[in-house]
Amino acid sequence: MTYQGVLQKMQTEFAQPIQYYLVFDDSFLNVNQLLNKEIELQFQGYQCLNCGQPKKIFRQGFCYDCFMSSPAVGDWIMKPELSTAHLDIEDRDLEYEKKVQLQPHIVYLALSSEVKVGVTRKTQVPTRWIDQGAVQAVPIVEVPNRYLAGITEVALKNHFADKTSWQKMLKNEVLPVDLQAERQKTIAWIPEEVKPYFATQEKIYDLEFPVLQYPKKVSSLNLDKTPNYTGKIIGIKGQYLLFEDGTVFNIRTYEGYVVKMSV
Repeated sequence: MTYQGVLQKMQTEFAQPIQYYLVFDDSFLNVNQLLNKEIELQFQGYQCLNCGQPKKIFRQGFCYDCFMSSPAVGDWIMKPELSTAHLDIEDRDLEYEKKVQLQPHIVYLALSSEVKVGVTRKTQVPTRWIDQGAVQAVPIVEVPNRYLAGITEVALKNHFADKTSWQKMLKNEVLPVDLQAERQKTIAWIPEEVKPYFATQEKIYDLEFPVLQYPKKVSSLNLDKTPNYTGKIIGIKGQYLLFEDGTVFNIRTYEGYVVKMSV
């Protein structure tokens, strides 16, 4: 069976275990069905996710021109504290920025290797945690806009990591932590204007990934350097495919790449 198309991040379904889907223009694939099977990946070219042109991908699935101009990849995406739509101030496209920034956001703690703090739109719960490979997550606060979430995250970065160690996450090297206890500590550290949004209790989300065996060592597949790769899939975690030989493939990194996948 052969699938061909432009890579975009895998769509997910919150189940036990999580279900993963690769969606192409004319077909889709439940990736869980590939566990314990050998696949061949072939790099075919590029297609910018924004303009659709066959231009080399610069970052996040966008060609250079689109990355420098599209409101979907403004600096406030990675740094929510730079959000200004609540002040009626435009970065690249105020209408777009209001739509995204002026909606409920969650600041959370997630456990993927060590405890990390992060921000996501409420509509992206629990997708965001699945994409990070978190085995547990708990909301800290729900706030009405991205700016308030951003300043909360900045305050908590003094106490928690804000990046996931992808190697530890993929090897399932997770520290035993009481997330509820860690969450309770945050009330002392979050900004005063955010404290009214703090609920005394939030439920912990537990996430189970479809992994037959965790690798002892991991090395990333680079499609630009290795345009043809064949291996047996032994797991899916975050947005990574895990292979029996220790190779890992981050679908998110290669959004906008056109591939052929043979099963």
